[in-house]
Amino acid sequence: MARMEAVFSILAALLLLQLAFVGWNTRYYRDLGSGGTSSSRGAPATQARRSGKDGSSSNATNLPRSSIFIESNSKDYFILPDDISVLIPARNEERNLPRCLDSLLAQRVPPREILVLDDRSGDATARIAERAAGRPGSRVRLLRGRELPDGWMGKSHACAQLAAEASGRWLLFLDADVALEPGALEAAAREASSQGSGLVSGFPRQETGTWMEKLVVPMMLFTILCHLPLRLVSRSRSPRFAAANGAFILIASDSYRRIGGHAAVRSSLLDDMELIRLAKRGGEPARLARIDGFASSRMYRSAAEVWAGYRKNLFPGLGRSLPLLLFVSAAYAALYLLPAAGVLAGLAAWAAAGHPPAWLPAAAAAWALGALVKLAVDRSGRAPAWQCLLLPASIALVLLIGADSARCHYRKRGYEWKGRRYA
Repeated sequence: MARMEAVFSILAALLLLQLAFVGWNTRYYRDLGSGGTSSSRGAPATQARRSGKDGSSSNATNLPRSSIFIESNSKDYFILPDDISVLIPARNEERNLPRCLDSLLAQRVPPREILVLDDRSGDATARIAERAAGRPGSRVRLLRGRELPDGWMGKSHACAQLAAEASGRWLLFLDADVALEPGALEAAAREASSQGSGLVSGFPRQETGTWMEKLVVPMMLFTILCHLPLRLVSRSRSPRFAAANGAFILIASDSYRRIGGHAAVRSSLLDDMELIRLAKRGGEPARLARIDGFASSRMYRSAAEVWAGYRKNLFPGLGRSLPLLLFVSAAYAALYLLPAAGVLAGLAAWAAAGHPPAWLPAAAAAWALGALVKLAVDRSGRAPAWQCLLLPASIALVLLIGADSARCHYRKRGYEWKGRRYA
């Protein structure tokens, strides 16, 4: 009994430290566009100056493209939404693409262009993009994807084709299941103006329907805020401190070319993570911004989609290292599953013996602290607060998917996604 009480007390202490780390870490999880010194949305651009591609400065009032005023840390570097090319790789996205395009066409200040690449879809993806391109004043243009070459992942190949056609000074790679709020491109322009070059990424607000979505999808942000010091994502050049989400990647076109673009990550299942690592190795600025107020997404629509989507990423995300997977699984089971099991066992023992076991308070404290950690993360991601109570179920599912991900690797089955199979 004393040993069990000591175990749960140690777990409670570790979870208290975890909660403190998450509280500190969220201080650096700042909104997209907050890196700039100041901004006034919708104010006349009479004072703004920007540098042209030849390095000269011009008064922003001479530019008929936008009336937005953006102040930057640099007096000579201003980015407007019209400097941003929005690039959407789309394969069998008839379910998601209409909402995405509607949100882009409803922006208060439009981008330079909206390029949609139909990646050899078997549904109505191309027709949807064509209809959007035909709207009055639309900046949508449809591109037809080429056949996937050997050695390329499908999304990287689509993004490389989009980037080759883009003319913006900044590129916003956007998944077709993402919808932007009306001021999102203005925030992106402020962020680009402040940062000057490099890469910015973020996690859209996750919309969930099925129970599997509610339990698993929010765990993306959980792993980031619990383990990655966000302060070092932007301040350290080490690629170890890197996090990105391919659903929303804003990158300067010059930076994209310098790091080799998607061609440099052509064979990676985790192209987003590899891009930010390349950026950091190359000395490019990088940041993980909070974008849940500007973007939302429903990534999956069923338990099968959730399982397949996470299975293709979990083991590759750990470098396909079985020792690391076993260590992480054991740590997560101890921290988040063992206290819940202890509470249930303690309640059962209480009911049988008529009095609570000595270790029940420590187990309950550890369980409660784990729930508080999840609550702190869910507040940052705008997930419902009650979902924190289901953390043990979320952890159990993630561990099972991770085990299946490793099984697929070692059985040489590869990973299937959107009709393609990858090693």
